[in-house]
Amino acid sequence: MNPADLQGLRTGDLATRETHLHHLLDRARTDGDQSAIAALHVLVRDYRDYHRSLYSRAMNQAAVFADPGLREPLLAALADTRYNCQAWAAMGCVAMDVRAAVPQLVTLLDHEQWIVRDEAVTALGRLGDASVVPSLRPLLGDQADWLRQRTADALARIGGDAALEALWSEFEHRRFPRIGYIASTLALFMPEVLPRLLAAADSTDPDQRYWAAVALGSTGDDRAVPTLERLMAGDRGATVFDGEVRTAAKKGLRTLRRIQAAVAGREGAGADSDAGPVTASSRVWPSAG
Repeated sequence: MNPADLQGLRTGDLATRETHLHHLLDRARTDGDQSAIAALHVLVRDYRDYHRSLYSRAMNQAAVFADPGLREPLLAALADTRYNCQAWAAMGCVAMDVRAAVPQLVTLLDHEQWIVRDEAVTALGRLGDASVVPSLRPLLGDQADWLRQRTADALARIGGDAALEALWSEFEHRRFPRIGYIASTLALFMPEVLPRLLAAADSTDPDQRYWAAVALGSTGDDRAVPTLERLMAGDRGATVFDGEVRTAAKKGLRTLRRIQAAVAGREGAGADSDAGPVTASSRVWPSAG
């Protein structure tokens, strides 16, 4: 490691050090510069010796210099309330696949700082498994809309029966009037969720039919088309927020066709370039409501 690469993180005013950090990150990203990467590793290992601004900015791009050897200092920073960079340590744990962080991340779900809660939920979605679903599930009832959405995304990423049941319970009981984030994430549980959504589209509750139409559109599955066409043609039910079921079905059908076109395009591109097959997990799913 070039001593100047590390020295630049220690000397000068903060703006100068931040500029030097960005140069290191650029070198690591574009050239795989080993001296720059080594300096960034020291920043993570000896984080208490460096300004929090440098640490947080580095963690925003932690994938650039990821290394399994940084596991212990990342776990230390995740628990370090005095240094107060727990949110960014969580980012680093995700970038470096530190699954040992999961128990600590669970304890951060009720942290007083919103950004720590945000990153803890996101990290659990990427690092956790079915065992963290009971800890995440209560957050679907949080008063903060952004946290409910982030939690739904995390549960969908974790997948499995427990996550599906948590999301389906919110779909059925709707503690909040707008649950587009629930509808869109339910679509990721194909094919097992399809019969439930088709049944929900026949509910006597127009709100449930509305969100079923949104979810069915997000599946991108042809089996949803007859139901969406039926709702679009004749369902004049209105929701508690003055949405119309037929409008949701019309939008859902457009969404379904866009998903199918995007998948077909990627499959065609994959055939041309010998890329891997397109799977449901590689789709870009729309949000709704």
